[in-house]
Amino acid sequence: MIQFDAVHKRFPNGTTAVHDLTLEMPEGGVTVLVGSSGCGKTTTLRMINRMVEPTSGTVRVAGRDVTRQDAAELRRSIGYVIQQAGLFPHRTVLDNIATVPLLLGQGRKRARARAAELLETVGLAPDAAKRYPHQLSGGQQQRVGVARALAADPPVLLMDEPFGAVDPVVRTQLQDELLRLQKELSKTIVFVTHDIDEAVRLGDQIAVFRTGGHLVQCAPPAELLARPADDFVADFLGAERGLKLLSLTSLAEIPQTPAETLRADEAVPPAGTGARWRLVTTAAGAPLGWLDADARHHDGPAGDAPLLPVRALRDTDSLLSALNESIASPGGLVARVTADGAVTGVTSRELIHDHAGAAHVAAGPAPAVTAPAVTGPAERAA
Repeated sequence: MIQFDAVHKRFPNGTTAVHDLTLEMPEGGVTVLVGSSGCGKTTTLRMINRMVEPTSGTVRVAGRDVTRQDAAELRRSIGYVIQQAGLFPHRTVLDNIATVPLLLGQGRKRARARAAELLETVGLAPDAAKRYPHQLSGGQQQRVGVARALAADPPVLLMDEPFGAVDPVVRTQLQDELLRLQKELSKTIVFVTHDIDEAVRLGDQIAVFRTGGHLVQCAPPAELLARPADDFVADFLGAERGLKLLSLTSLAEIPQTPAETLRADEAVPPAGTGARWRLVTTAAGAPLGWLDADARHHDGPAGDAPLLPVRALRDTDSLLSALNESIASPGGLVARVTADGAVTGVTSRELIHDHAGAAHVAAGPAPAVTAPAVTGPAERAA
């Protein structure tokens, strides 16, 4: 969908922001640009919609050279989300979202109907439509920014550190929302961030830049974490890159064994019988906590006994979450539940450790080149 072919950007003051960049950004995928400050991430992103003009080389969107297109028309066909949303303070939420459809000539009624539809898409209540940006939280403003970028249904979405100004809890919620939207809409997204954890979570491929606008490596997250191209990439990924790799593997790949459970209304068995750690559950099978059957004798139902907290995981949770929970769990067991929250079994700490080691080995060898090569029309035809 997006191609950079030997693109160079040198500003009038002599600063080279992007150096000889050749890179492909696949249709329907999320390409994340990361690197230290001043490495050319935002300049690269802004050359896609001609907010920055390349000094040399070619940038193509859907096969068309962006410099041969009208800049205003090009920008209206590409969604753009920036940090702190960049909303018009004097317009309501509904009118902010309807901005681009109105510029494209859609009638006011149709544009507002589309805006109302997008409010629901990005997880905002209908009553937010009549409010003004200053009446919204930071996370809500960012959702409006995403909705506005999607209003004209563009094939490409540019996101320049869109979640950088919100707190960690809201940031995670916004990332979840973006993953949900991408699953539904399959946009081609170019995402700039300083946060490598965010890049690993969101990206289908991650492009790492160093100062001077040099692309060092572009690879899928698992490959990047397991086989960094050089010391610069390894240092940028951080000392915990092995743990980050575990966030890409789901718990569904790890076997489970039956759990010893007690319903909350059942009597606690005598000490020394059965497994030491038992899961106390509701009548519907949802876990309430861990019961240490050897620690003390309790007369009465298990639900009234002293229980240790349990954080049950689903198959969709990551191996990193499982490793963390196995350490926190009193018996080293991770409780597994269905999507509805009913206990299905347990997985041991040892089994999780074994799979954690295997996940690193399975990531595969380093790429032969540091960035995907761009092929020309004749090569693609051949």
